[in-house]
Amino acid sequence: MSITFEVVVFLVAVALVFDFFNGFHDAANSIATIVSTGAMSPRWAVAWAAFFNFVAFLVFGAAVASTVGKGIIDLSIVDHHVVFGALCGAIAWNLITWYYGIPSSSSHALVGGLCGAAIAKGGVHTLVPAGVIKTSIAIVLSPLFGFVLAVALMIAVSWIFHRSTPKRVDRWFRYLQFVSAAFYSIGHGGNDAQKTMGIIWMLMIYSQHGSPDHLPFWVVLVCQAAMGLGTLFGGWRIVKTMGMRITKLRPVGGFCASASGAITLFVATGLGIPVSTTHTITGSIVGVGSARSFNAVRWGVAGNIVWAWLFTIPGSAFIAGIAWWLGTQYF
Repeated sequence: MSITFEVVVFLVAVALVFDFFNGFHDAANSIATIVSTGAMSPRWAVAWAAFFNFVAFLVFGAAVASTVGKGIIDLSIVDHHVVFGALCGAIAWNLITWYYGIPSSSSHALVGGLCGAAIAKGGVHTLVPAGVIKTSIAIVLSPLFGFVLAVALMIAVSWIFHRSTPKRVDRWFRYLQFVSAAFYSIGHGGNDAQKTMGIIWMLMIYSQHGSPDHLPFWVVLVCQAAMGLGTLFGGWRIVKTMGMRITKLRPVGGFCASASGAITLFVATGLGIPVSTTHTITGSIVGVGSARSFNAVRWGVAGNIVWAWLFTIPGSAFIAGIAWWLGTQYF
């Protein structure tokens, strides 16, 4: 089926809307720790995070974009209706969870959207098992990896600074949080913006406006810019949940949470795995609280977040399937 240039432009615009809402929805992941500890004001924190979101393309390649664009669903069934359905499913899920202040995963909403639209068109066999399995494993491992790293960092910091006064430690780590938040935002921008790049790349390949061997640089720039702008506007409903309701954070805990989350994202992005920044930082924050005391974590809040994670892929897939059908009727 042929596709007009106007339709390509429209779908690229919709993809950038998703990218914007990804940054908007996930702004809390980048700034919650540094804002809740008082190390930086909300206004400066979002600007700090947005800048490092944008420059992430200078650090990472396009491995995650390749996984999303060519490794989740069979390219032979991709058309503008599939792309439209996937994006609608992801955007709708992001808006629903943002409205209720639920820190769900934009990444897995997009993966769910892709799967839902593909299945609606051609059935389960249209999924690429290797990519789906890799992403599914990451759902479990990324928060666990962040949790373990955060606990290890908290123990290491406690051992190294055991002779220092709490006031002095807080002062040092208040400044170190600037560094850890910057690296986390680079990891966030590097992993999440590439998911939108993958969708646009998929569309370019289908419409014969791009090559499967080369991701256009303009796609990289507009996706990083959209993500940065979304972060700049910030999803404040979720900041409170991430930075204050799960556990009470001090500067040392904020540093350890951001640093462990950043390490997890750098490793995953280098391996081309589209992980959830929300899952990662949540696991890290829970790890920081657990290192202090089991009771320091509000496990009821954490449990509600886990339920949101479990429903993200099937929820966005269901919406995407409906959007795909509507697209075939009216688009």
